[in-house]
Parts: sequence; structure tokens; C-alpha cells
Amino acid sequence: MINSMQIAIIKKDIRGVTTNKQLMLALILVPLIVTVVLPAIFVTAMSVAPDMDDFQVMLDMLPVSGHQETVNRTLMSLVLNNIMPIFFILIPIMSASVMAASSFVGEKEKRTLETLLYCPLSLKQIFHSKVLASFFLSMAVSIVSFIAMLIVVETIITLTTGSILLPDISWLVIILLISPAVSLLAVTLIVGGSAKAQTVEESQQRTVFLIMPLILLIAGQFTGVVFINAFILLGIGVVLAALAVAFMNKSRRKFTYELLLK
Repeated sequence: MINSMQIAIIKKDIRGVTTNKQLMLALILVPLIVTVVLPAIFVTAMSVAPDMDDFQVMLDMLPVSGHQETVNRTLMSLVLNNIMPIFFILIPIMSASVMAASSFVGEKEKRTLETLLYCPLSLKQIFHSKVLASFFLSMAVSIVSFIAMLIVVETIITLTTGSILLPDISWLVIILLISPAVSLLAVTLIVGGSAKAQTVEESQQRTVFLIMPLILLIAGQFTGVVFINAFILLGIGVVLAALAVAFMNKSRRKFTYELLLK
């Protein structure tokens, strides 16, 4: 259970981000580009009949149920339900990195780390509070980004084709399993790195290990080498959740006063 002092730390950390203009700009700008601007460009481009040869490989990989009544709507469905979910996984990673990277580094820079360690909480409780603060904010950004993307994309699809195109079960897997797992994994890795890092940039370097596989998946989607569907996403989600729990337990055991005070 989370006690009142842990809640106070969580609120303090979230307030520290929401009142910082630079951090808030980063939290807003990246999700805006990835979940609103890019989908709007993709879907608008698909509303004009493209050269089918460029997309035939991906269209041929779609199951029968994935084909719509027109080529344009089929391409829009491909973007919404097969390509955008992979882009969306970047959101919890980037959101977590903004807050988690400054978790303990920020305390060091503001010279409040010693005060934090003197509070009547165990090191384990402090660690959990820092992780939860970043996790909650990351998930809030992810959910708001999904809603914004859905509104923009569905509006464009309705205006260009005359009817909405509902998201498929892939998004359910993303929102309920993959986003929380990725967020927790990113937060744990970054908070753990923040404990021994001397600068925010140094602690953010660990996000590269999470972003690189996603870039490869995105490239695979566009080239047709890899085709991500709900079942593959479910498998990815289970693996990420297991990794998140494992890294959480490992980081918690390695978290010591000596590490923080280096």
C-alpha cells in the first residue's frame, strides 16, 4: 500500500514537471507530432488514391477481415490499426524519460537529495514513489494522446470517406498491456540510471535501448518485412511485462544509499 508520505513525493515530482515550461513543452510536443501530426498526414495522403504498386506488398499481407470496401479505406485501416500502434509505443518511452531522467538527478541538482533521504520512508518506498510518479504521468500522457489521435484521425476519415473507421483489437492490447509495460520498463531503467547519473542527459541515454527496437519495427512495417498484428502485439506485451517486473525487482535490490550519494 502507498502511504501519505509516498503520495506527497509523487505529487511533488508531478508538480515539478507540470510547472516546468521546458519539460511540459517536451511532454506536449513529442506526443503531438507522433499521435496527431503524423497520423493526420498519413490518413490525408491515403484519402487520395496512391500508386498501388507502392503499397501492394502491405495490402497483400492484410487478412481478409482487414480489407475495406475501397482501396483508400483499406490503406487508412492499415495506417490506423497496423502502423500507428508501433509509433504509439514511443509515447510512454518519451514521456517517462522526461520525468524519470530527472528523478534523482533533479534532487542532486537542487541539493534536496539528503533531505529526501532523511524523510521517514525506507529507500524501497522512496524508489517506488519515484517510479510511480513517472509511471502515472507517462500513462496520463499516453491516454490523452490516444484520445487526441482518435479524434483527429476519425474526423479526417469521416470527412474524406463518409463514415468512421473503428480501431481494432490491437489498440486494446496497446493501451491495456503494452503501454503500461513499456512505461514501467522505461521508468525503471531511467530511474535506476538517474540514481547514479550526474546529469539528466546521462540518465536519459538508457532510452536508446528501448527506442532502437521500435525503430526497426517501424521500418519493418513500411517495407513489409515485418507485419504487426494483434497476436504479435500480445506476445510483445507479455514479454515486455515480464521484463518490466524483472528489471523492477533487480533495480530495487541494487538501490542503495551508497549508490545515491556517489
